[in-house]
Amino acid sequence: MTAPPTISEFLRRHGRHFNSAALVDAAEAYRKHLDDDGIMMLTMAGAMSTAEIGLSLAEMIRQEKVHAICCTGANLEEDVFNLVAHDHYVRVPHYRDLSAKDDEDLLKRHLNRVTDTCIPEEEAMRRLERAILDLWVAADQKGERYLPHEFFYRAILSGALKEYYQIDPADSWMVAAAERNLPLYVPGWEDSTLGNIYAGHCLKGTIQNPVTVKSGIEYMMTLADWYQSESKDRAIGFFQIGGGIAGDFPICVVPMLEQDLQVENVRKWGYFCQISDCTTSYGSYSGAVPNEKISWGKLAVDTPSFIIESDASIVAPLVFAYVLGW
Repeated sequence: MTAPPTISEFLRRHGRHFNSAALVDAAEAYRKHLDDDGIMMLTMAGAMSTAEIGLSLAEMIRQEKVHAICCTGANLEEDVFNLVAHDHYVRVPHYRDLSAKDDEDLLKRHLNRVTDTCIPEEEAMRRLERAILDLWVAADQKGERYLPHEFFYRAILSGALKEYYQIDPADSWMVAAAERNLPLYVPGWEDSTLGNIYAGHCLKGTIQNPVTVKSGIEYMMTLADWYQSESKDRAIGFFQIGGGIAGDFPICVVPMLEQDLQVENVRKWGYFCQISDCTTSYGSYSGAVPNEKISWGKLAVDTPSFIIESDASIVAPLVFAYVLGW
């Protein structure tokens, strides 16, 4: 009896055409990029943390297959929500059949629905708020300022949340990122649950200085420093999940350096792949083909570029499994 194929073997045998072939091509090029001493930035939109992408992404971080991440504020916090409140989540597999009244009933139960998954307010959001508020207030009182993810890293590394862990921390990408002090960029963080909570505490006066949490402009400045330092001797790849600000913000660092700062010999992104369910359309960034990015000075003519038009909750773990050799 022959052994069942590994995930990678299965993909190589069955991923021969259309989006499945694009998946295999992108995954093989990802591995080649790393083998050629390149590094990879991952960008993450959507609700990938609630989709528990940490089950594979955490290992990608630990094995140094991902070297920096740019994500939305929702993905930053929702991985930690899942870490401390997993057992209190409620899955609604029949979500397509819900009425407006059904969703109102979820609201009354303090269950915030993301497609088929409900995040519990008290056990997830308020539990994290209590831990991170102490850090916000302490920094505010000392006149110190930090980037949004730095407060999350401090909360995780301090052990303040450990008693609430409800999953194996090895399956949390934020725990893996905090342990490695992974470069992290969170543009538009204020557009998140914790961002709203922070604004509320500023309005109430709990926090006196609203700029205690640093801004997206400061994220771009730190990204510019990181990109120039890391791209001196090696190419940086760009693996994009979804579209929007999580992808558009970091990819713009290259033309900013070249066109706005007049830095000479800026290395273009050395690999590009996007997973998106947004098909090519008029004026859509999420649906723009890679060639459009050449006209903006983000990619080069010879940059290996791929688009996988599919569901990232299915595709991303398969790409990661391939890169990890599973």
